[in-house]
Amino acid sequence: MKKVFSFVLLFLPLLLVAQREITIDDFTTRNTFAQRSVYGINWMNDGKFYSSQDGNKVVKFDITTGQAVETLLDGDALTPKLSIQSYSFSSDEKKLLLLTEREGIYRRSYKAEYFIYDLNTKTLQKLSDGGKQSYATFSPDATKVAFVRENNLFYVDLATMSEVQVTTDGKFNHIINGSTDWVYEEEFSFAQAFYWSPDGRRLAYHRFDETDVKEYNLQKWNRGALYPEDYRFKYPKAGEANSVVEVWIYNLSTGAKVSADIGSEKDIYIPRVKWTSNATTLSVRRLNRLQNVLDILHVDATTGRSTVVLTEKNDKYVDIDYCDDLQYLKDGKQFIHSSEQSGYKHLYLYTMEGKLVNQITKGDWEVTTVVGVDEKAKLVYYLSTEGNYLNRQLYSVSFDGKRKTPLTSSLGVHTINMSNDSQYYLDYFSHAGQPLTVQLFQTKGNKPLKVLEDNEALRKRIAEYGLSSAEFIKYPSADGVTQLDASMMKPRDFDPGKKYPVMVFQYSGPRASRVRNAFNVDGWGQLLVQKGYIVVTMDTRGTGFRGEQFTKQTYKEMGKLELEDLLAGGKYLSSLSYVDDSRLGIYGWSYGGFMASLVMTKGAGVYKLGIAGAPVTNWRYYDNIYTERFMQLPKDNPSGYDDNSPIKYADKLEGHFLLIHGTGDDNVHFQNSVAFQDALIMAGKQFQSFYYPDDPHGVRGARRRHHLHTMMTDFILNNL
Repeated sequence: MKKVFSFVLLFLPLLLVAQREITIDDFTTRNTFAQRSVYGINWMNDGKFYSSQDGNKVVKFDITTGQAVETLLDGDALTPKLSIQSYSFSSDEKKLLLLTEREGIYRRSYKAEYFIYDLNTKTLQKLSDGGKQSYATFSPDATKVAFVRENNLFYVDLATMSEVQVTTDGKFNHIINGSTDWVYEEEFSFAQAFYWSPDGRRLAYHRFDETDVKEYNLQKWNRGALYPEDYRFKYPKAGEANSVVEVWIYNLSTGAKVSADIGSEKDIYIPRVKWTSNATTLSVRRLNRLQNVLDILHVDATTGRSTVVLTEKNDKYVDIDYCDDLQYLKDGKQFIHSSEQSGYKHLYLYTMEGKLVNQITKGDWEVTTVVGVDEKAKLVYYLSTEGNYLNRQLYSVSFDGKRKTPLTSSLGVHTINMSNDSQYYLDYFSHAGQPLTVQLFQTKGNKPLKVLEDNEALRKRIAEYGLSSAEFIKYPSADGVTQLDASMMKPRDFDPGKKYPVMVFQYSGPRASRVRNAFNVDGWGQLLVQKGYIVVTMDTRGTGFRGEQFTKQTYKEMGKLELEDLLAGGKYLSSLSYVDDSRLGIYGWSYGGFMASLVMTKGAGVYKLGIAGAPVTNWRYYDNIYTERFMQLPKDNPSGYDDNSPIKYADKLEGHFLLIHGTGDDNVHFQNSVAFQDALIMAGKQFQSFYYPDDPHGVRGARRRHHLHTMMTDFILNNL
């Protein structure tokens, strides 16, 4: 029997009025269904106020009332006038560091202009005249600002505004100091790679030597240029050489540099560096090439000598991005570490020497995020999947694992921004039938203080357009045992006696769950629903938040189980009385594009239409950190790489197929679609393809996204 639970939109009675038509402009150029939120929160030192960015202003709010009490800075009133894109306080809250003219590089990297604003004297100074900077950051003692420029690390002494160059050997495509290479940025999720010591006297930083990493040539057509530009950057594909990484520690007083001892093996990763509460002890996390052995090292900042205090091994892989809750307590005696060693992600308390004190959380559910640590009360605040992995709830628990207390109860997804002293928190909450609400709470007594945003205007707009609510369903996995998750949106005038075409949206990559009980207006999906399609979002085995065994079962065979489940899901949908099994389509981008391509080739026959955007078509073409984490090296697992490549099954393509890619994709290279398209041509298969000149992994810009969604919509309407 089909299991269904649904959340009916609060405005459902209003849907009796005429339904306004959704257009592609509504979600590409106008953001008609965008949720309002509360951004740029900085909790202030005295525990009585926080600041937030309101347009081009930085405004101070009273925590107890949520009312604005002072405009700290108006960017429009400055000389020169600044468009404030982000800001940060110095530790003494006497200065603001303002970012403007941000210029993106890759997914997370950027350069910008920075200014220092003195809140007492009301004066503005440019941080540097030497060219745009990256990742400018105040020192903890509020006397300096460090930044990266052209692969070198610098700092500015704020008393004199004099600039000091820490490194001099930085060179594009060779040496990087203080920021990451492409693959670290993409797969370890950080770009800034320098770290102030707690006392502000030292700077630790990553140094990458990427000289021996092979280059990828990303040809740029530069709209209207007479000749295209060759942009070559270092991109290590699966099995290929990585950067040689080092960690250095610079003493600002003496100018001396110390190399951290990270071991003699060079073919390793250093995915995380942070200072402990001791200003002379640096914490370094080290992963082997296969990413199945994690070491936590403590490095003496004066000598560079290191000690391995904790080692974790896994028969598959250690996912540093997921288990990334290393917290050093201020007493300098203990740290909290997250791990999947029990089969679920949980928290553990250790001494500084790496001796286990106790497991803090336990159960057949996962801690997703640590949001606060109150050392006085010896409490950890965290979000978890306990009760239902489609939800996220806030809990507190004592360091000894006792006194676990739920602080939220409304079913849905809670995201928490907690003050530094754990006395207050902002709860960003939504569920499938309710847009985002942002509410301020006092932690003691879990007392609600003020609703800062309720998205009332959006609720009315959604009712005006008559948007579909989601119902959550279970479908049987191909193994016949596992129940998998999907959400379904039906047309407003749905009649169970009729037959409907279905479009399946999916991503299907490791840990990347798309089905959860949070509000999300997918404008394109809603447009298709208005046009008479049922839209289903589907998760497969290998997706996240159901424990290590569930997630890691796709190890060494990416695409195999996911394909089986997408086919099983398609067959399940086809069995429903109101689904037209001759009109079943599938869409996906990136990993989802990989799976849509496999469905239409290796799994041909179930789905009659497929759209694949920016797909990986053979994992040999993708970067080594991501790919080898899940697949090992190509030489050790050749069948894993080749047996689920859509290229291998090009001759099996059936149905209507649309292949889309940006030629400027630095992540999943256009090469993937070129190779796949060539195989389809050689197999005599007819299909449609489209490329977006110079666009990166996601098609950018309102006009281009309008074009993309118009093309995909027309393809569906004409063929399904």
